[in-house]
Amino acid sequence: MSGFFKSSVGRKVAMALSAFFLMFFLLQHFAINLLSVFSPDTFNEVSHFMGTNPLIQFALQPVLIFGVVFHFVLGFILELKNKKANGVGYAKNNGAANSSWMSRNMIWSGAAILAFIILHFIDFWIPEINTKFIQGDWSGTLQGIEGYRYHEELLHKFVPFWRVAAYVVAFVFLGLHLAHGFTSAFQSMGSTSGRKKTLQTIGKAYSIIIPLGFIFIAIYHYLNH
Repeated sequence: MSGFFKSSVGRKVAMALSAFFLMFFLLQHFAINLLSVFSPDTFNEVSHFMGTNPLIQFALQPVLIFGVVFHFVLGFILELKNKKANGVGYAKNNGAANSSWMSRNMIWSGAAILAFIILHFIDFWIPEINTKFIQGDWSGTLQGIEGYRYHEELLHKFVPFWRVAAYVVAFVFLGLHLAHGFTSAFQSMGSTSGRKKTLQTIGKAYSIIIPLGFIFIAIYHYLNH
């Protein structure tokens, strides 16, 4: 296994597999969050199920955290190795001649997304860990709030304008990251050139619809809190 990660092909395949996993999670996360706009009660029910299901909490959640850390660490490693192989930084390299702006700046879009993930963890994941594992409250309720607490907490997070602005900027960077990363992941797994155009079309749609959807959710709750 160590030999696999030492090879350039092995690292790219591992990067692609982690990308597929995170893109699937992103789609699922978007679908659940969209419920907060159209059906708050359903959003609460689904959130409570996800937040109290032992399989999700003790098996899938650690896998997700590992996947996020793995993808970003490996991404930075690949970037450093590419710079070392080229002998010059991207700022001095005439990469524009044969590559897109997005492919040359994946490191920066990735860094912006990582900063957002840290904010997202502070906003949602850490408070959930505190409530369930430190306070021992798995009820999903909040004093003074009828029903489950998840939708009310979501609304509260989108009251400050700066947080909504941060979400918007982060998802713009995510769209730029996905615009190159989606097709690149399939190419790393050996997709044929004949499918490249189809994958680019699907990737373009994914990289636009998903980030715009999250931006819509954030702005909607900010305007309607």
